[in-house]
Amino acid sequence: MIDIAVVDDDRMLLDGLRAWLSGQHRLRLIATASTVDELLAPPAPAPTPGPAPAPVPALAPAATPTPAPARTAAVVLLDLVLGDGSRPEANVRRVRAAGSRVLVISTIADPAMVVAAVAAGADGYLTKDHALDTLVEAVETVAAGGTAHSPELAFAWVRDTTATRPHLAPRERQVLRDYASGLTLKATARRAGISVYTAKYYLDRVKQKYRDVGRPAFTKIDLARRLDEDDRSR
Repeated sequence: MIDIAVVDDDRMLLDGLRAWLSGQHRLRLIATASTVDELLAPPAPAPTPGPAPAPVPALAPAATPTPAPARTAAVVLLDLVLGDGSRPEANVRRVRAAGSRVLVISTIADPAMVVAAVAAGADGYLTKDHALDTLVEAVETVAAGGTAHSPELAFAWVRDTTATRPHLAPRERQVLRDYASGLTLKATARRAGISVYTAKYYLDRVKQKYRDVGRPAFTKIDLARRLDEDDRSR
């Protein structure tokens, strides 16, 4: 069973997803939040022992949020546009840095935002009108180290017209980001679930694509610099 968390400010979606997941055994929802800040907030300290409080009338449980768990979700479903005004790419980077993989979801596919989120490290994208079985399959793909492809993601890549930014496939971008972050080639391959030979092949393709747009990158430092330049230009 795969532990997941959901960051979305749509209460109806959260409640519906919670109800649906309670009846199946492939995914386990361990946390919900309306913002990334809320998801990543440290758990509240345990109360100091004291006199037992007086009994109070029982209250109906709140629908949301579910408190952040002690363990980290394997995959976080992250809404593309949150009501707190945070940027999608910043949210993706924060969730990835906390140790979870990211599947971005949204009602309307904004190509520029989708591309920015995937460039920041998201492992796939789906619109919310997909069947729940499709969502489960996408989460399983992401949890296994793959990329959840969808027609909407392909459309977003086609619409990405930044002239000096190479068009990298999701797996190429994943290998580039992990390698440029300081991982060895072997560690990069292990994280992606591929062989060292395949990881090197992806990096060679990335280098060629940067050369093709007039921004050569020959070393790991060059690749890290190009990645930072692309992130800053979004």
